[in-house]
Formats: sequence, C-alpha cells, structure tokens
Amino acid sequence: MNSRERVRLALAHQTPDRVPIDYWASAEVTGLLLEKFGFDTEEELLCHFDVDFRYISGPRYVGPELAVHEDGAVEDIWGVPRVKVELTGVGRKGSYREACAPPLQNLTLDEIVNYPKWPDPDWFDYACVRDQAAQARALNKVVVFMGDRMNRCAQLKPAMYLRGVGQILLDLAMNPEIAEYLFNRIAAFYLEYARRTFEAAGPGLDIFMMGDDFGTQNNLFMSVPMWRDFLRPNFKTMIELGHRYGCKVAHHSCGSIMGIIPDMVDCGLDILNPIQPGVTNMDRRELKRRFGGRLAFHGSISIQQTMPFGTPEDIRNEVRERFETLGAGGGFIFCTAHNIQVDTPLENVLALFNAYREIGKY
Repeated sequence: MNSRERVRLALAHQTPDRVPIDYWASAEVTGLLLEKFGFDTEEELLCHFDVDFRYISGPRYVGPELAVHEDGAVEDIWGVPRVKVELTGVGRKGSYREACAPPLQNLTLDEIVNYPKWPDPDWFDYACVRDQAAQARALNKVVVFMGDRMNRCAQLKPAMYLRGVGQILLDLAMNPEIAEYLFNRIAAFYLEYARRTFEAAGPGLDIFMMGDDFGTQNNLFMSVPMWRDFLRPNFKTMIELGHRYGCKVAHHSCGSIMGIIPDMVDCGLDILNPIQPGVTNMDRRELKRRFGGRLAFHGSISIQQTMPFGTPEDIRNEVRERFETLGAGGGFIFCTAHNIQVDTPLENVLALFNAYREIGKY
C-alpha cells in the first residue's frame, strides 16, 4: 500500500495497513538527523522514516523588499517586525523569528484602513507550485500546502501580530468594528492567495492546512459566541475554498479548543491538528467518541514533555496510547503536536519513528 492509498483510507475512517506518518521538526533538528545518517537531502530522511506526506513550499515571494530594522528585526509581509530569538538545545542552537512591536496597536480604525503595508496577493509568483506538487505526486506521496510560520492561512494570529495579543482581544469587546475589519481584511488576502495557489497547482494538491491558534493551555482565547461571530464565517469560507479545489482541509490550533470543535466539524473541517496533550479539556477518548466519525486527528505526541524529557520507553508508551485511542478504526495520522525542537535528544526522535512503524500496524 502506498502513501496515497494509506492516507485515503485513514481519512475515510477506515483502517489501512498502518497509521500514516507525518514529520514535523525544526530545521536544526532536521540538520542533526541528516548529519547522523549521512544523508544529503531531506527527502532521503523522509523516506528513511516512511513519512507519507510532503509539504510544498508554495508561492515564491517577489514583492517589495522587506524592511530590516536597526536591531536586526526583519519585517514580514504584514509589516510586523520579527526579531531573531535563539534557543539552546542538544548539540546545536536553534532560532525563531518572533513578532515584536505590533504596528497597528495604537491606531484608529481609519488609520488601520489606510495602513500602507497591507500585503497584496500580487506579491507572489504562483507558477512554481505546479512543479512542487508534481514532484511530490511522482513519489506517490500526499501533497500538503500549508505555508510557513510567517505566512499561513489564518485570521486571529495575524491580527495578534498586527494589533498585539492583548489589544485584539480587547477589541473583540471594546472595538468590535476594528476586530471585524482586521479579520475580514486578513481573510480576504488569504482567500485570494490560497485560490491562486490552488489554481496554479491544478489537481496536484491533496490537503490544504490552515493554522490559527484559538486556544491557550486552559481555554479558548475568547468565548464560543465571540468565535462564532468574528471568526467562524471566514473559517468556513476557507474550508469551502479548499473543498472546491478537491482538497481535504486540515486546521492547526494549539491549546484547549473543545468548545469550538463542534463548529469546526459543522463548517466541514476534515482533519484537526495537533490534539495538544497536557491542556485542559481535550481528552482523547472523548474527542474520538464525539467526533471520530466525521473528523480525522493529526498529531498529539508531546513536544513539551515526552519528546524532550522522556525516555524511549516513555515515547513508545505514548505512541501506543495514541494508537489505541485516536487511531482506533482509522481516522488518525501520527505526528508530534508541533515541530520537534533542539531540546529533544536524537535517540528520542529515532525511538518515535521506530514506535510509529512497530506499533501503528492495524
């Protein structure tokens, strides 16, 4: 059974030969693994780990040169400065570009409307997408379009970056016209960006993955009625767009989001990621019982505890528990709850993928 057949059965809530496998890791972890195995390319590593998915890089940015600040912060396509933050891990330092100084934080609605740095879908070259998808399809792999941390189809997170986390949450109650404008303006960009990507890919894409963190460790960022009023309409439209082009649609949201999962299902969502462990009110057996007939699950292996601090046996036990709960009867994809970070020992990464293959057989 090849990857495409395997994933097709899993997403149809049937049992393939084994649980499909996905790979999420920071660039630094991937580099360490390439060195360990003596591989020259990431494709060799993915084949070694029997990974069923391939993520295309998507449209190529060809827009205005992004501004660089005196402190080294680089603006993203929204004009949000991103400062480099270094992480220390096992054998190598890692880094991320974190948002700082939200440019719309203190502006009025009129000033936000006239903000000069709103991105334009014309700033991207979409022609490269067809070849990216064709190369993955030629390997009989499942082709996923997700984007990257700087540019992923979303509403709330870009608004947080532009307006500030605290301010956009205050806006929901105190300045609803600003919140509504921001969400609609952001969604309009991503709907057109995604549409052009799908057009360029032709029939080459299988999964469209959005990414927007709606939850904290303990609850949603906002009430369920607020989510329905402000975010659900565009969320549903994005799903409908993906379906119109023949894609299954996945959504990544960290945190405790049980309160809106019924809405996500009603909107037509096919796959929910990451089923973050260690957060409030996200019991895996309950999720499978309530939603497993209509929703596939992706992820759930802890990068906060088990991967960095557990033993290989702890990892095997966690993989087994996920197989027995989320994987029962299909509808599940093995993956970590986020990118494996440089604080994770390589022996634990190897233990994870060995456990996937050994324990995940139906």
